[in-house]
Amino acid sequence: MTLRLPRPRRFDVYAASAGLLGGVLLWGIGLGVRPADEPIVLFDGRWPPLVPLAVMAGCELLRRAAPRTGLLTGTAALIADTLTQGSLVTVIMYTDVMYAAVLYGSPASARRIPWITGLLTVAGTLVPFALWRVPEALLIGVAVGIVSFAPASTGLIVRNHREAADAALLRAQQTALLAEMDRVQAVTAERSRMARELHDLVAGHLSAIAVHSTAALSLDDAATTRQALGVIRENSVAGLAEMRRLIGILRDDGGDTEPAAAPTLDGLGALVEGARANGLDVTLDAAPGENLPAPVELAAYRIVQESLTNALKHASKGTVRVRLTRRDDALRVRVTSPYCDRGTPRAPGSGAGLVGMRERAALLHGTFEAGPVAEPGWVGDRIWAVHATLPLTGGDVT
Repeated sequence: MTLRLPRPRRFDVYAASAGLLGGVLLWGIGLGVRPADEPIVLFDGRWPPLVPLAVMAGCELLRRAAPRTGLLTGTAALIADTLTQGSLVTVIMYTDVMYAAVLYGSPASARRIPWITGLLTVAGTLVPFALWRVPEALLIGVAVGIVSFAPASTGLIVRNHREAADAALLRAQQTALLAEMDRVQAVTAERSRMARELHDLVAGHLSAIAVHSTAALSLDDAATTRQALGVIRENSVAGLAEMRRLIGILRDDGGDTEPAAAPTLDGLGALVEGARANGLDVTLDAAPGENLPAPVELAAYRIVQESLTNALKHASKGTVRVRLTRRDDALRVRVTSPYCDRGTPRAPGSGAGLVGMRERAALLHGTFEAGPVAEPGWVGDRIWAVHATLPLTGGDVT
């Protein structure tokens, strides 16, 4: 099994090459750190300093690929360089290796190395002074601090700044992601709101047109056909007006467009009269009280409107009853119509109306139920009942 060495970065190769060439240049002109007659120099001569220099240049290649290995090997090379006449470039490269070990090493190494070098600096200051009792002994601690503690501290400071910048960038990305999620949710909610409004504004008129056009085509009676065409024209004109109003609201950049698009319960009378004109037998019993929140009024109006539309399309002949009552801080809406279980309705439908009514009640934290229920005395002893409870303290809905 062969040992695969980490591949050095390009900048590290340049740094190692520059250090090696600079060290060789200083060695060639005879510049060393210590004279040959110092007691600490055990390997005198011109050639021994080249060995620590070459090893330290190799450690520069590992400054980011394997920073801890480079530091341990570089420390051994620095000790060996101390026993020779030495090279200034070897010492300089060691400070860079120390700096890189803290900056690019593991979090544990980044925490421990500054503490270790700090203790070595203190020991290098106090121990020689205690042994020799001369001020010059303090210079040993200064040298140890310059070579080890200073680059380690610098590396720790730079690392902390980089981590803080990375954390800030991550928070910015998370904020941007949350903002995008909020935007998508807002767009989805707005599309759902527009779909509900479009359906509620136009579906009733189109359903009436479909029902009366079917009647006009199926009955060979001039009076009936003329009456059906009159209803068709009224509903088509009203539907176009509603469509133009909705388009105007969507195109209006001003923020004060909601009142024009939000009908109130005061318009239930006109809504019921329109249903009667379309052929429904409708009774209205409305006692909603006063000072209702605008979202609750809008939701109740739309639920009644859609219920009448569904009755026009699906119900059997009979009376459609609309009742609104206020009780227990909630507005209760109940619309009943004769249940028809025939296979095909008088006008096509997709079920979007029931979905819209349920969404309106849910947005107000209310309840909604719709379906056939037993009711003796009606055709088939069953009716279709729509029942919604809208809390008066619910959320906003449009």
